[in-house]
Amino acid sequence: MSSVLNLRHVPRLIRTAALLAVPGFFSALSHAQLINISTPPTQLDVPRELRIAPQLEKHTLPSGALPTMFGLSEMARGTVGHDSLLEGNAELRRYMSVIKADSIYYNAEADLAEAFGNVHIINNDNEFSGSDAHLKIGSSTGYIMKPKYYFYLTGGSGSADKIDIIDDTHLVVHHGTYTACPCDSDPDWYVKATRFSIDIKTDLCIARNSVLFFQGVPIFASPWLLFSLSKNRHSGFTIPHVSINSRAGIMISMPYSFNITPDYDLVLTPCIMSQRGVLIASNFHYSSPAYSSNFLVEYLPHDYIMNTSRYNVFFNHIQNFGNGFGGYIYYNRVSDKTYLEDLALSNSFLLRAQILYQQEVGLTYNSGPWSTFLRWQNWQTFRSSIAPYGRVPQINMKYSRYNIGGLDFGAEVDATCFLVNTTGAAEGARFVLNPYVLYPIVRPGYFFTPKIQWHFALYDLSTTDVNTDSSQLKSFNINIPTLSLDSGLILNRSLRLFSRDYIQTLEPRLYYVYTPYRNQQFVPFFDTAEADFSLTQIFTERGFIGNDRIADANRLTAALTSCFIDAESGEKRACFVIAQQYFFRNQRVVFTPSRLAAQTPHSDVIVGSSFKIGDSFSTEQSFQYSQSTNRLMQTTLGFSWKPAERRVLNARYWYTRSNTQLSYEPINQLVVSAQWPFTNRLYGVARVNYDIIQNRLIDALTGFKYDAKCWSLGIGLQKCINSTNISNQAFPGVRILAQLQLKGFSTIENKLESQFRTNIPGYEPAPSLSAPQSRFIDYQ
Repeated sequence: MSSVLNLRHVPRLIRTAALLAVPGFFSALSHAQLINISTPPTQLDVPRELRIAPQLEKHTLPSGALPTMFGLSEMARGTVGHDSLLEGNAELRRYMSVIKADSIYYNAEADLAEAFGNVHIINNDNEFSGSDAHLKIGSSTGYIMKPKYYFYLTGGSGSADKIDIIDDTHLVVHHGTYTACPCDSDPDWYVKATRFSIDIKTDLCIARNSVLFFQGVPIFASPWLLFSLSKNRHSGFTIPHVSINSRAGIMISMPYSFNITPDYDLVLTPCIMSQRGVLIASNFHYSSPAYSSNFLVEYLPHDYIMNTSRYNVFFNHIQNFGNGFGGYIYYNRVSDKTYLEDLALSNSFLLRAQILYQQEVGLTYNSGPWSTFLRWQNWQTFRSSIAPYGRVPQINMKYSRYNIGGLDFGAEVDATCFLVNTTGAAEGARFVLNPYVLYPIVRPGYFFTPKIQWHFALYDLSTTDVNTDSSQLKSFNINIPTLSLDSGLILNRSLRLFSRDYIQTLEPRLYYVYTPYRNQQFVPFFDTAEADFSLTQIFTERGFIGNDRIADANRLTAALTSCFIDAESGEKRACFVIAQQYFFRNQRVVFTPSRLAAQTPHSDVIVGSSFKIGDSFSTEQSFQYSQSTNRLMQTTLGFSWKPAERRVLNARYWYTRSNTQLSYEPINQLVVSAQWPFTNRLYGVARVNYDIIQNRLIDALTGFKYDAKCWSLGIGLQKCINSTNISNQAFPGVRILAQLQLKGFSTIENKLESQFRTNIPGYEPAPSLSAPQSRFIDYQ
């Protein structure tokens, strides 16, 4: 028995649509319950429980439930339990699937729908439009002719001659295109291929006989191309990297990524260098909540210039064993001293030649007041550098307790065996014990903290320094106590300046240190260096870094700090500080004996200030002035102005008359950096570091970046003096940086973005593509 529905004689307002969801029309689905897929009702017993969802959400059907099918059209014909025909603005809806066309024929027995004319399909977060379509509704299989498609979850789109829908997550696109540009026509970039195999579930696409077009020009072709539909990691080749380096020439690399598991990945990178040869790099990374590691190996079988093989090995592993125990391995080794400058494929561009390579393994324990580590440490050095001591091994233990009867106390124990490759240098073992106790008294408006500590060091030398007296003892000990008193006031008041309310603080501070003199001329320098004179250092007991020298002291440090705090926002708008040390006797334990005659009754004066004007401008200044010589010993001036996004200007001037870290050589440098837009889409970056004393450029970076809606292009030129030749003359390194980013697809670069971030403080990259919209934003 058949039944025919004809709406031709229904009044116009009624026949504009016929909603068909009745038993008997689609008999196979007549028992589905609409309530099973409705949103659970929200309880509104209390007004505050009313919530607004940010967007519509999909709801999974309950287990065993069948979805209801709806038909909508101007005219409908059908046979009960067999087939039906919808004509005129026809629609067929079933759960997550929507089919729209001029006419739709549906066969209920085969569960097959055929749509003709202006076909528009939404199926499982994918949208298609074409001339005609043939789909099996229940299994989500079929094909669409001359379609355009769009993926809601990833933002990808394209067109094709035909699309085969294999199932809910697999598609095959024949003779089509793919792009992630958010435009309806004429995308800035797209991939054209004879066949796309798309797996939406794994987020992968395989393109065969593919060509990548940019601005209508083909820039890359491959018979087989694997890429991700989003930013997730997957195995496969990435876009080649091309760069130009003054030391290696033209460098072309083709990384291949192995996404072994979500926590393990391996990248193999063959790199062709026009001036050096072919280098192979392997970078293995793995991580978990308990450990993380990075293992890098670079190998050049034959260097055309040096006529030898070269390599770089780097391994870093951090392990958490649980219950406070941990461990780590840090290993770095190269074949020669100029390897990193010549060949390294890392992000960095070395300001100076690296001459030390650390190799260390250690165990750690941290629990409550206890902190312990055990390590073996060594260094790879080269003949032109001074080798530091290796610690083979070192064990260090620290114990700290706070507010025990008002007392804070603790101790540090360190036992180390020092070895070095330098001929004639002292070697041996050292045991150090540093206990301390202090009684902090902190009250509103003031604080007072007396502290006493003891330094005990025991040495057992296997060899002594050949430059010292031959009668020097190989076994000896040092006992040195230290007393310190730290005190200060914390005062504040309210005031009004420039029509704004502020809180002004005034904090005077006195810090006294007494350490008796002990002769330490015969003690070797295992791990000790002279500390820089700064606001941080003058409020410590020691004048040296390390345990081989304890400076005698009978000095008082006085400082005064005042800040102006915005009463409304709590931000510090201005701060001023002045500090100086006063010596009641000359210091006899010094790092360099020739500096004994240069001592004065007081130290240099340190003056500093900082200002923040509005939300965009800030500045800091510091000065170190010698009253005895009437000379400025050190100056740092800097400011930063950031009025808007991707607009920043920085300047820093640095002057040091005698730098302890550079053999007491003077430093006089000016550093200026900026990021500034020329147009809405084009902005430039620049950084210049200039040595005023030697009248030369230390390093410079200049470039620009153009940011379009779905692509960006950047070019930069970087120059740096990172080595010296045989005559000790500066040897500059130059390289060209470039980046072409096809948003939503891939990035072709040679570390341009990382150099912009490193060299320009406050640098902001161009925004990426916005997140794909939900299918309910334009729900049909």
